Order: sequence, then structure tokens, then C-alpha cells
Amino acid sequence: MAQSHGHHHHEQRRGQAANHYGRNFGVAIALNFALVIAQVLYGLFANSLALLADAGHNFGDVMGLVLAWGAFAIADWRPSSRFTYRLSAASILSAFANSLILLVATGAIVWEAVQRFSQPQPVSTNIVIAVAATAVAVNGVSAWLLKRGSKTDLNIRGAFLHMLADAGVSLAVIAAAFGIWLTGWQWLDPAASLLISAVILWGTWGLMRDALRLTLNAAPRGIDPAEVQRYLESLPEVATIHDLHIWAMSTSQTALTCHLFTPGGHPGDAFLHRLAHELEEKFGIGHTTVQIELSDGPCALEPEHAL
Repeated sequence: MAQSHGHHHHEQRRGQAANHYGRNFGVAIALNFALVIAQVLYGLFANSLALLADAGHNFGDVMGLVLAWGAFAIADWRPSSRFTYRLSAASILSAFANSLILLVATGAIVWEAVQRFSQPQPVSTNIVIAVAATAVAVNGVSAWLLKRGSKTDLNIRGAFLHMLADAGVSLAVIAAAFGIWLTGWQWLDPAASLLISAVILWGTWGLMRDALRLTLNAAPRGIDPAEVQRYLESLPEVATIHDLHIWAMSTSQTALTCHLFTPGGHPGDAFLHRLAHELEEKFGIGHTTVQIELSDGPCALEPEHAL
């Protein structure tokens, strides 16, 4: 068997990323918690149910950020005799939980919007616009802090979508308040909220679908198992392969195991090191374990349906 030759370098990169995004999470949480306090205070002062509702939504997202940050930190704990893969899968569970929180928060916004259609209330539009503009800036900065990690880590992507959703809701509050100031049409506020809710639901569904697939040990999005199999079968030392498995250890780490039949004899450590390196470079699979088989005799794990 062979362990990934690039595993040590992968661990170093992961440690550096953990420190970087740990700080970014901390800054985003502090900014958004301060925003929630400001929205509550000014929402009460301006008699703005929109700001109070947005404050409640943002508080839920602060909890989502804390959850994502905690999962990100827990996933980097040292492995134990029982949790041999660390607690890496905590980041997958966090991404799934964040999608649920987003759905619940969006449902609350929709409910509030429907209520406001029948019971509009006058608000101090100048204060609402000023506070909501501050919210857009805070959420925009928070999203920027998490943007790079969102491309490769589903857990960070969930937090990133939270911040984009918050910025969108705040923009809707600004647009509605400005429209009310110009026309006096109170229905603009709930109408804008419903539109933004539809956008949030569209993005959240993709996040939930990806997170659910990873919890069921599916190959991560962006890795085609058939392409990986073709690559392995193309190696001159390999005659056939079987028992190929690709799954996510976390939202940023992928593992692979397989059996390789090499009729020419054991290809040696250099082959195994090259194989692990190329799997990481070509497919982003950083934790590789292969079993070399020198005989073409029957293997209990050879049928595709065997586990």
C-alpha cells in the first residue's frame, strides 16, 4: 500500500490556510455582531420592522459563521485512535447545517413580507437607508474575506453565501425604503424582500445538495471518478484496477483508495510516489492509498458492487 507522498506538504498548506481563514472568520463575526446591535438599536428608534427583521436574520447568520468557524477549527484537531481522520467531516456537517439555517431565515423573511402586505407600517426611511447601507458594507467586507476559500471549501462557501444573502437583503431594504420615500408605496418593502428571498433560496439549494452528497460519501463536485479511472488504467505499469473509491474527508480534503493489478511485478516506491503526486496535481486528491496486486486471481472486492 502507499500513502500520499504529498501528504506532508498538504498538511503544511492546510495549517497555513487554517490560520488565515481563522482570522478572517473572527473579523467577519465581530463585524456582523456589531452590526446586529446597531440594527436593533436603530430599528427600535426608527420604528422600522424591516431593520429589526434584518437584525434577526443577521443574528442567525452570525450563529452560522460561529458554527462554520468552529467546524473549521475542529477539523484541524489532531487525530486520535478513534477519530483517525481527525474530525474533518465536521466541516461537511457545518455546511449542511448552514444551508438549513439559511432556509429557516429565508422562510422567516418570506413570512414577514407576507404579513407586511396586509399590515404596512410607516418607518423613518432616512435612518433605515443609512443603517442598511452600513449593513451592505459590513456584509460585503465579510464576503470578501471568505471569497477565496469559498471556491474550494464547501463549509466556507456556506458562510460566504450567508454574507452575500445578508448584503442582498440589506440592498432590498435600501431599495424599498428609497422607493417608499419617493412614492409612499409601503408594499415595495415586502415585494423586494420576496424577490431577494427567491435569490437566496436558489443559491441555498445548491449548497444543501452538495453538502448532503458529501455526507453520503459521494465524490466531490469537480472530480469525475470515470476520468480518474481512465487515468489509472492508462498507466503503463497497470493492467486493470478495481475497488476504486473517492470520497470527501472534509469540505477541502479528498481521499482515494483502489486496487491496482501490476503483472510486471511491484512497480516500486518511485511509482507510488509519482502516482500520489499526480493524483493530487490533476484531481486535487491529497490522501491516496493503493493496494498493489501481483496476481490476477480473484479478489473479493473486484466486483463493482462489492464493498
